[in-house]
Amino acid sequence: MNEPKKIGMLTPSSNTVLEPICSRMLHDVPEVTCHYARFEVTKISLEQDALSQFDFEPMLQAAELLAHAEVDVIAWNGTSGGWLGFDVDRQLCDAITKRTGIPATTSMLSQVKAFKEHNIKSVHLVTPYIPEINKLIVEQYKKHCNVDTVNVSGLAQTHNRSFSQVSQERIEEQIKSVTVMPAEALSVVCTNFPAVGKVKYYEEKYKIPMYDTINVLLWECLKMVDIEPSVVKGWGKVFSKVGINQ
Repeated sequence: MNEPKKIGMLTPSSNTVLEPICSRMLHDVPEVTCHYARFEVTKISLEQDALSQFDFEPMLQAAELLAHAEVDVIAWNGTSGGWLGFDVDRQLCDAITKRTGIPATTSMLSQVKAFKEHNIKSVHLVTPYIPEINKLIVEQYKKHCNVDTVNVSGLAQTHNRSFSQVSQERIEEQIKSVTVMPAEALSVVCTNFPAVGKVKYYEEKYKIPMYDTINVLLWECLKMVDIEPSVVKGWGKVFSKVGINQ
């Protein structure tokens, strides 16, 4: 029996968005399945108790549980690398692979790869986060992939559970506010933020490709398991085989 390719995803414990979204993205793609393991994340801030949630050991223990399912890739479906640093995400991937023998990636590293592959040099940033975290994300973009951030909109929230409860009306207000000026892409950072549920609508209405940290991660995971990302339909131009600007 030939099993589907299996993507293992590390998930913040208080996240209710990424799992149903990823499963919906793959609804018509029987050759791949998603599997999830949680570890404790409830608060997103720069306070020490929030930062310590991303210590490697709990994440590695969750990764080991995914390895029991013999997944083909392990992905940290979270955005902590945006403020802890992309280098920390790379170290995490190395640690996961050392512990499990399985290749690994993260939402933020996938976003960087998507920017580079599609030659994105300027973005608008939309998040539910506090200004201090948004500032660090902007700095990481500039440092690691030479991407300039034109406009930024955040909601100054820190309770991870609350991110999933932001209305599409409020998200659209954010997107509308940043896209008053030109940029090559819209970056939405947070995997418990439901913006990607309306990615096709936002891309068409605001004439800008949307690199959400959920859809870019699935895009890269598909590439890592040798499945053409364009099999995913209706979830953003990042999956398009003909090119991001088509």
